[in-house]
Amino acid sequence: MKVAVLDVGKTNVKAVVVDVTGGRELAARTKPNRVLTDGPYPHFDVDGIFAFFLESLKQLNAEFGFEAVSITAHGASGALLGEDGLALPVLDYEFRYPAEIDKAYEAIRPSFRETFSPRLPGGLNLGAQLHYQKATFPDAFRRVRTIVTYPQYWGWRLTGVAATEVTSLGCHTDLWLPRVGMFSSLVDGLGIAGKLAPVKKPSDLLGYVTDEIAGRIGLTHAVPVYCGIHDSNASLLPHLLQREAPFAVVSTGTWVVLFAVGGDLDHLDPERDTLANIDALGRAVPSARFMGGREFEILTGGQGTVTPEAVARVVGEGICLMPSVVPGCGPYPHAEHRIVNAPEGLNPDETYVAASLYAALMTRACLGLTGAAGPIVVEGPFARNELYIEALAEATGRPVIAVAGSTGTSVGAALLASDLSVATAVQAGAQAVTFQLPESYQQYCRAWDQLVQAG
Repeated sequence: MKVAVLDVGKTNVKAVVVDVTGGRELAARTKPNRVLTDGPYPHFDVDGIFAFFLESLKQLNAEFGFEAVSITAHGASGALLGEDGLALPVLDYEFRYPAEIDKAYEAIRPSFRETFSPRLPGGLNLGAQLHYQKATFPDAFRRVRTIVTYPQYWGWRLTGVAATEVTSLGCHTDLWLPRVGMFSSLVDGLGIAGKLAPVKKPSDLLGYVTDEIAGRIGLTHAVPVYCGIHDSNASLLPHLLQREAPFAVVSTGTWVVLFAVGGDLDHLDPERDTLANIDALGRAVPSARFMGGREFEILTGGQGTVTPEAVARVVGEGICLMPSVVPGCGPYPHAEHRIVNAPEGLNPDETYVAASLYAALMTRACLGLTGAAGPIVVEGPFARNELYIEALAEATGRPVIAVAGSTGTSVGAALLASDLSVATAVQAGAQAVTFQLPESYQQYCRAWDQLVQAG
């Protein structure tokens, strides 16, 4: 079975054809995800994305064909639909609100022990976005007829059917109660109970591609569109179908999101960016996150590689990158980033090595916060970073499995169209590590821990 997947990441947007039985991508089209700065606030270029999707689907259909469409998108976003499209632009969650708006939101949001959703900066809580939009643009907000979560916005554009779904509602929105599977008190507090679209499961059939869209793509038969899923939960899904708890999945991209399947929900710390996500089967999963992909790009600027000389200097001289490169999130949200033991600076290769070790140790910190146990599965861009994989395995003393392919997100989303069959294989294997860390790496890890604790 071939499924077209629309994958809306924070950094890039993809249209992919997935061979579900083989669990692999056949082809992909990619474009950057631009944030527009016109209008009332920074917002996503949804019309540009949709035009890209239609052209990509047209090309992919002509070359490969597909039997269904599935959708995955980043969290912390939703769309406000009026009579004839968007009532307000889809807000960029990194936009920061005035202090008085934040203060008013604090007064109405539920406690962490109800929602397992920490208070995050800007609009990383979807509830905070809705509060800002309602408070700042009351006239436009009154024109809102339906609120959909972000993957389902794209499904609505394809089918005309509006929905919300559990993985996106359970993604640090403040709107969902993970233990009981229902809306939180914030929904009534914002007065949006009558506006939220019906809640569906990610694997529910949403509808069919409309005749108008089908004509533009070149479809000659009815193509079903499945409801869709939060992107990190899409990465988790294949492993849920094939592995027994406990295990951890580390989904990497702009964000590094860690799912501790079989972990500890009761001891999550809202001050350290831990939370409960809701998986595709509707279950609460202890999770932690940091903006690892963004941090890696900031640190390296896309330059450098791993060399034995760089590894020897960084580990041997105890050169440590300290959190947090992106402040306000992750396991050390209030720590001030600095470089230790590098008075003469670092060349690009040394920076790349130090950034890889930093990412591995930040991941280890997240594993500890969630009570994760068992093997660690890494998917996404960091799975191709051999030094990160080795450093994480050595730091935790546990097996680390790197999933092949550019991303597990598309394959996971494609599974939604296949009755969640366990027949699809997760393509994974041990990395052929080229650059071995020296024995002194364990001392390096202890030194990093002491530096973090000292502040």
